Amino acid sequence: QVQLVESGGGLVQAGGSLRLSCTASGSIIFSIYAMGWYRQAPGKQRELVADISSGGSTNYADSVKGRFTISRDNAKNTVYLQMNSLKPEDTAVYYCIRRYSGGTFGSWGQGTQVTVSS
Repeated sequence: QVQLVESGGGLVQAGGSLRLSCTASGSIIFSIYAMGWYRQAPGKQRELVADISSGGSTNYADSVKGRFTISRDNAKNTVYLQMNSLKPEDTAVYYCIRRYSGGTFGSWGQGTQVTVSS
């Protein structure tokens, strides 16, 4: 019943910034969901980039610490990923999904493409 739609991806030069958005719709109680951003680059496994709990606690992959910030606006049913100082190795399709202790809940969507040129 929950639908998650990612947006905000695009082409950016190294050192630039993008802000991704993930908006949830359907009959849900978004405020109680922990949410995460994942990414998958060509030829690589999907990896967790950042997550945020219902209370606002956050975690980040070592590769993005200090550059990316995850946040949420429960009134808008939206999770954001602010990406600064982008590097070519950040190029990937980015996905959002509900998280729980030990993994994810639900199905993967289409994601949004982020391409960083050098």
